[in-house]
Amino acid sequence: MKMENEHLSEEPIYVTRPYLPDLNEYVQYLEKIWENKYLTNWGPLAREFEKELAAMLDVPYLSIVSNGTLGLLIAIKVLGLHGDIITTPYSFVATAHSLIWNQLTPVFVDIDPVTGNINPDLIEQAITPATSAILPVHIYGVPCDHKKIEEIAKKHNLKVIYDAAHAFNVTYKGESILHWGDMSVLSFHATKVFSSIEGGAIISPTLEVKQKIDRLKNFGFVGEVSIEDIGINAKMNEFQAAFGLMQLKHISETKQKRKALYDFYMSGLKDIEGISFFPVSDDVDYNYSYFPIRIHEEIFGRSRDKVYEELKNVNVHTRRYFYPLISSLEIYRDYDSARPEVLPVANEIANQVLCLPFFPDLEHKTAAKIISFIKALKW
Repeated sequence: MKMENEHLSEEPIYVTRPYLPDLNEYVQYLEKIWENKYLTNWGPLAREFEKELAAMLDVPYLSIVSNGTLGLLIAIKVLGLHGDIITTPYSFVATAHSLIWNQLTPVFVDIDPVTGNINPDLIEQAITPATSAILPVHIYGVPCDHKKIEEIAKKHNLKVIYDAAHAFNVTYKGESILHWGDMSVLSFHATKVFSSIEGGAIISPTLEVKQKIDRLKNFGFVGEVSIEDIGINAKMNEFQAAFGLMQLKHISETKQKRKALYDFYMSGLKDIEGISFFPVSDDVDYNYSYFPIRIHEEIFGRSRDKVYEELKNVNVHTRRYFYPLISSLEIYRDYDSARPEVLPVANEIANQVLCLPFFPDLEHKTAAKIISFIKALKW
């Protein structure tokens, strides 16, 4: 199918882009930085950002960091994990990389065919005496089955760290899902629903744990000349904090726009045979971080990769989140748990999912063109 060689847009349409309020608003924060003459090392804007963020997310103890990957590295270090960590192959590579960097072994478990999250019914059979923790991921902001996961963890005396990179401000039955497990780690990368350019946060259960995180993110310093831990540099600078403070003021507005765009896409795509969606629940208040669809080639008539290429030809740049699977990458293939035959669902979904352009200022008329083109691709 061709659209007379015309692009849907003069400019490339990408999956996401950060929400940018009026430039003058950010300039006001930049002026504060100049007035304070404080660029980093726990400046006044970073302190303000951390305080406002913890209040907004309704979490007891939160530590901002310079990016989400460093957040994972530090959370793993703080909990003193060892040996094997059970996790999902269906995620961004940072999830597994953070384990390797801590000299731990990822053990991949297949995913649920409906939610795309780690399948809790398969976790227990992967546990060995070498297992010390479970690292689930709330894919696309869809909450994991935390009750089953935490029952298993309690039974086997395991820690649970949630990779909540997609789950900013998601609640389940009115409660933040960041309360679950021993820790949760957020990402504020520019592609996320909430951004501080780069950045992230670690949610911890006690003040003591937060204090240890704060030491580790600043090389282990506890005073001007005292270093108690072998830390790393994960401090958030004032420019990131300023951007985050500005974004916080607009989070309700951006969520409303994302929800409206989500509903618009659903109304146009829901009746197309061969396309399915990840579930939504009345118990969950979502953040609408992505709009993933699953393309079932045997029904739709074209493969996901063919749709991906056809859309790219008309200047619509979708993403195959997450493809290839972490377990399919050459650097992970030698792990016994990475064998395709033990991860059939993850391999199937990784070959079906396509994330469509989805950001607050994407006009509905543009989304309508994308929908029309997808409909026209069906055989």
